[in-house]
Amino acid sequence: MAARKVLVTGSSGHLGEALVRSLQTQDREVFGLDVLDSPLTDRIGSIADRSVVRECIQGVKTILHTATLHKPHVRTHDRQAFIETNVMGTTILLEEAVAAGVTSFVFTSTTSAFGRALVPSPGSPTTWVTEDVVPIPKNIYGVTKTAAEEVCELVARDHGLPIVVLRTSRFFPEKDDNPDTASMFADGNIKANEYLYRRVDIEDVVSAHFLAEDRAPALGFAKYIISSTSPFVREDADQLARDASAVVGRLFPDLPAEYARRGWKMFPQLDRVYDNARARSELGWSPKYDFRWVLDRLKSDQDPRSPLAKSIGAKGYHEFTAGPYTIR
Repeated sequence: MAARKVLVTGSSGHLGEALVRSLQTQDREVFGLDVLDSPLTDRIGSIADRSVVRECIQGVKTILHTATLHKPHVRTHDRQAFIETNVMGTTILLEEAVAAGVTSFVFTSTTSAFGRALVPSPGSPTTWVTEDVVPIPKNIYGVTKTAAEEVCELVARDHGLPIVVLRTSRFFPEKDDNPDTASMFADGNIKANEYLYRRVDIEDVVSAHFLAEDRAPALGFAKYIISSTSPFVREDADQLARDASAVVGRLFPDLPAEYARRGWKMFPQLDRVYDNARARSELGWSPKYDFRWVLDRLKSDQDPRSPLAKSIGAKGYHEFTAGPYTIR
């Protein structure tokens, strides 16, 4: 990969910090932009401020755009704030990227954008989610992330800016925001289960961003699901919706003993499975941290998280103090 100056937006955040740290280990020239100060942020400012963006983009060839208002901010920010940051901020970045001659733009989106399309109707099989599933956003977060993706595609088509959109699944370490789930399962149990169908380690997310940066000029515009490799196949979807434990037990005969030792349990049903096959095929992405990895580490009483995930820890969400999420 040729050395290119990189602008990381959201550099004080969880993924932003992971990207900046990883770029520094590669001796890459990196510039961090965020509304919050941090040791890895060079400029405090908003992506919705064109003068700030224009200042930060000087000499930049790659933009890794992670800055966003997140799902938890739905409880603390109005719709206008989401539009200004997630849509207008992304649009300003894209326009300034075109003007500055940026050669790779990677936009961090979310599998939350699929929204209501993830939920199967009663009696239906588990939803098998690929990039071809049409999103049905269920909140302003999903609406604005989907809109930002569409602006990305528009700019790529109209101006030839190479853009890769990465719809990432869960990689945050904070507790589950569903109170029912959090009350019924231990936090480690929840996260281990999620590696089967809706979670990814941040180290694998970082590697996907670097591959997207490198492949963007050849791809022009592309969109990928970034989630750990699921052990399931489409033919499992019907039984996963009725008895997920049976499917998982068949694939992992060593699971029942380990879960019993910990007092853990499998979710009774799975509503969706994220399929990362396209990212593996077209980006050459090889995520390391899957459910097999997690189960093996649990059996040997080791932390299943990557070194990068452990070093960053929990950061919370800026300007958020309600519920399980807190600011740093």
